[in-house]
Amino acid sequence: MPHFIAEYTDNIERQADLPGLFEKVHRVLGDSGVFPLGGIRSRGVRLDTWRMADGKHDYAFVHMTLKVGHGRDLSTRQAVAETVFAVITTHFAELQAQRLLALSFEMVELHAQLNFKQNNVHAFLNNPTVSTDHATP
Repeated sequence: MPHFIAEYTDNIERQADLPGLFEKVHRVLGDSGVFPLGGIRSRGVRLDTWRMADGKHDYAFVHMTLKVGHGRDLSTRQAVAETVFAVITTHFAELQAQRLLALSFEMVELHAQLNFKQNNVHAFLNNPTVSTDHATP
């Protein structure tokens, strides 16, 4: 954890530069000292079927969610969320200046007893000299 998910309308796929956004978000989350690097994941979900507002204009939107594990206090989560949203708004500023674009972001804390995970990436990142069949250079 955390997982960053960007749902975006298909009409901005080329301009959105989601790989660039993911790189920035990973840097912020990793540098925060709040989340282990091995758990940070991002993904984009392209929306091919959608409608916005009155449907009469070339609207677009990106709704982003950051799912985090349980255990961090509200002020820590809020500080991270505000930093991530600042990265998001800066990333999309030029595109938003050119077109109708709605941005939304929420951080969701997962329930402690209902969040299951298994991950060998943490061990690999802590000792990358150990060869595994799963690691690629």
